[in-house]
Amino acid sequence: MQNFTFCVPTEIVFGKDTELSCGREVKKHGGTKVLIVYGGGSARRSGLLERIEKSLEEEGISYTEFGGVKPNPRLAFAEKGVQKGIRENVDFILGVGGGSAIDTAKAIAHGVANPGIPLWDIWTKKVPLKRTTRVGAVLTIPAAGSETSDSAVLTNEAIGKKSGLGTEWNRPAFAIMNPELTFTLPKYQIGCGIADIMMHTLERYFIPNQNNRMTDEIAEGLLRTVIDSGRTAIQNPSDYDAMSELMWCGSLSHNNLTGLGRAKDFSVHKLGHALSARFDCAHGATLTAVWGAWARYVWEQDPGRFAHYARQVWGIDGEEKEAAVQGIEKTTEYFESIGMPISLDGLGIGVQDEETLKELAMEATMNDTIRLSVIRPLDAGDVLEIFRKANG
Repeated sequence: MQNFTFCVPTEIVFGKDTELSCGREVKKHGGTKVLIVYGGGSARRSGLLERIEKSLEEEGISYTEFGGVKPNPRLAFAEKGVQKGIRENVDFILGVGGGSAIDTAKAIAHGVANPGIPLWDIWTKKVPLKRTTRVGAVLTIPAAGSETSDSAVLTNEAIGKKSGLGTEWNRPAFAIMNPELTFTLPKYQIGCGIADIMMHTLERYFIPNQNNRMTDEIAEGLLRTVIDSGRTAIQNPSDYDAMSELMWCGSLSHNNLTGLGRAKDFSVHKLGHALSARFDCAHGATLTAVWGAWARYVWEQDPGRFAHYARQVWGIDGEEKEAAVQGIEKTTEYFESIGMPISLDGLGIGVQDEETLKELAMEATMNDTIRLSVIRPLDAGDVLEIFRKANG
């Protein structure tokens, strides 16, 4: 096991009606004026915003709203939020929704704390981030894990680039997690969330030369739980127990617990980000669209690892190479069973021409300046071949 430092300072408030404690949590963490960041009208129609606002009022905390976050959160929208936050003199940002709302809240928090500095300069680390504004989260979609993670993603529409920022400044002060808030989610959105949770774990799992039993056990148990609970949630989105498991697994999958003591490999995310930046597809769907092609391209570099995954997660027996291949097939079959695409065409973008695939490969590898994947380092040519295999 490699050396590691692990600290998750986010306070978790989990269970039914926990959004009613929002005002108390904001006050505890020093907030006096809040910018509430959320997506569409469902937060208002469901009564969630009203309950949150009432809890703030009961604690004597003022607030202002900033709604309209879209999937694949946009830089330009976050910049408008920064302007509003500075203008309203807020000292706390509250993200209400899924990963997009929470990531946008994180971005706004950084901008409010650093007026005059372009947000993209912070995001691309051109300007070091040394301070931020406190952030809280009220989670309504089990998926991205942003409510406890040190990461966030923004899409710069002007240049067609989607980029992540990893920093401890991204950790929310608290996360309110009521599984009942997920009951009205469409099945496709639940499927995307299941995929995202699994991918956050798998991206940390397929690392060679492991001697890390405890982290493996945590990751494998989480994957089995997500697979089983995901099947139930797709059939019955109002199953409290299933949604509870998914919500908690989402946080654990991306707060770094499932990768402690080993390297991190987010190569499939790089491919997915290139797709969602160009085609504005749902993040989880872009990952399942390319994961099978990636796995089939790299597994022979470490068949033992893939076979171990197949045995521990899917209960597959047999010879090493056969088990490795079956594990990949079982995974893609599961993605299909929950309504997720396993090809680019399945994303609804059609079969792509060769020039587009080349452009996607260059975007994923930053014009062939970085190598993706730990099991097998991938240059732009390798990534192009993976996109070709997924292009069906």
